[in-house]
Amino acid sequence: MTGIVKKCPMCGGKVEGKKVDKIIDAGRDFVILEVNAGVCEHCSEKIYTKETHEKIREIRKELKYKIPELEPSGHIYMYPGKAAV
Repeated sequence: MTGIVKKCPMCGGKVEGKKVDKIIDAGRDFVILEVNAGVCEHCSEKIYTKETHEKIREIRKELKYKIPELEPSGHIYMYPGKAAV
């Protein structure tokens, strides 16, 4: 994986390239995007390339103005009348 640092900027640990799920908040909806990232083996910090940041920014902008065709991945339910503890 190119463009990922080898040393974690947070703790100095070793960074390894992996595929990770990035959750993008779209108001009351969420989109899960699988992206390449560097993940620190010590503190688990995720480090994204400039290209990945740009893609996430594009998706957030798209979600703000229209709903793209997305593949459903499950359901999220809210329990009515009960506060989270």
